[in-house]
Amino acid sequence: MRQFIPTALLVAAAVCSMPANAQSKDDPVLMHEAPFHVPIIENDEMIVLRINIPPSRDTGFHTHYADSVSVNLSPAIRTNQDYGEEKITPPSSSQALPGRVSFNNVTERGHYTHKATNVGPTPFHNVSFILKGDGARGYSASSRAGAAGYEQVLDNARVRAWRIVLEPGEATGRITQTAPGLRIYVRGGVIDELVPGAAPRGMAPNSGEFIWQDADQTRVVENTGSTIVEFIEFEVK
Repeated sequence: MRQFIPTALLVAAAVCSMPANAQSKDDPVLMHEAPFHVPIIENDEMIVLRINIPPSRDTGFHTHYADSVSVNLSPAIRTNQDYGEEKITPPSSSQALPGRVSFNNVTERGHYTHKATNVGPTPFHNVSFILKGDGARGYSASSRAGAAGYEQVLDNARVRAWRIVLEPGEATGRITQTAPGLRIYVRGGVIDELVPGAAPRGMAPNSGEFIWQDADQTRVVENTGSTIVEFIEFEVK
């Protein structure tokens, strides 16, 4: 179902008042319409974006209009410019490492519009998702407390997340996912998903791939390959 939240429509009216064919490249757009922000999945809960900014390219001015989450996949050197300002903020001395999980709390911060430019020699690559609605959706996320292999890395009013790192031959503990969510692979490999009453389901994901996961799933994940596998799992609230 493709249906944007009312907030997004209000922002769209505010920042895109001119006809599309009359806009300049510096006119702001919504985050999911920005250059190098490619929507891959959209459902009732979120819009999932693959963000991949080549060296010497920029995102254009775009508006963050809702809470969002990002998982970094590669470090890059970026500058920032807020819309309507001449000042360009230089890059931080410490760049985000692959696997970093961050939450952008637009509910508290408010809408903002900016442009990021990749000034380094490597692409900036992450997977982000924009949460729909103005608050919690009413789901009860699982705790996974005590389950082998699950390190909780994010927990707030909108989403809960865990990092899983499996050496070859290692497996997670058995969990039941109680809310819908997303799995994002930071380091791909070969795994088996073990679901009660079903044959093992082999997968060979690459770094940067992701899959949607419905609620009420019980599973164990086993690394059956020869390399380390790392992924982040999210459940919405």
